[in-house]
Amino acid sequence: MDLKNLTKPLDITEIDFRVQSVNGGWYATILAYKDARVDMNRLDEVVWPLNWKREHTRDNKNCIVSIWDNEKNHWVSKEDTGTESNTEAEKWLASDSFKRACFNWGIGRELYDYPVIQVKLKDKEWDKATKKTTWDFKLKSWTWESWYQEWILIKLVATDETWEKRFSFSRWVPTWDKDKYTKKDFEELATSFNEWWLELARQHIKEQQEKFEVPADKIKKMWEIFKANQAITQDDINSLWKDAEWFTKEIKWF
Repeated sequence: MDLKNLTKPLDITEIDFRVQSVNGGWYATILAYKDARVDMNRLDEVVWPLNWKREHTRDNKNCIVSIWDNEKNHWVSKEDTGTESNTEAEKWLASDSFKRACFNWGIGRELYDYPVIQVKLKDKEWDKATKKTTWDFKLKSWTWESWYQEWILIKLVATDETWEKRFSFSRWVPTWDKDKYTKKDFEELATSFNEWWLELARQHIKEQQEKFEVPADKIKKMWEIFKANQAITQDDINSLWKDAEWFTKEIKWF
């Protein structure tokens, strides 16, 4: 039994998506979440059904998830509190507190690292009066794909029922071993960073233009600022090569 496997990212098919809110700019914010059955399946898979248990206290407000430690011969527990819902309050509390306790064990914790998912709605997909999505917004029929590097989300893509891409996110997470790679490899790494940075800039500027109808002159200025901050030059490469680990550390936040 390796408890590290509890923190292994969930398969994208185990994650559900729902509309959290809709703003006046025709954008829907989508929330990614897990079902309690996903937690039970992961616990069964990693620690086996007879080696874990759940207990509820405070009228289901709190849940304690315990895993049996064979080496120390006792239960190890983690606890958390759920939030109420307007419907089926008692059942919701039990489920929510259980899911939150499982977050403490690392199950689905990568969901906290998900980007803010905002999708531009089409005319027929939302009601301007109520600011809610309509039946034409078939989110449940969308296909989601995810890619991970060392259990870190690096790409998330969503296509709708007509196979139109509606959302795309990418994150550049470099890994570097100076003893394994040459300076030429390092230059290629820096080049890929530059390309990634400019593509991110293009996406950001496009989103700003669509959301807020930014004037053309301001868009041009934004692009110039982004290009001016395209950080990695040949001089940078020559100096940063002296400490490739510093380079990786400095840009990993992207």
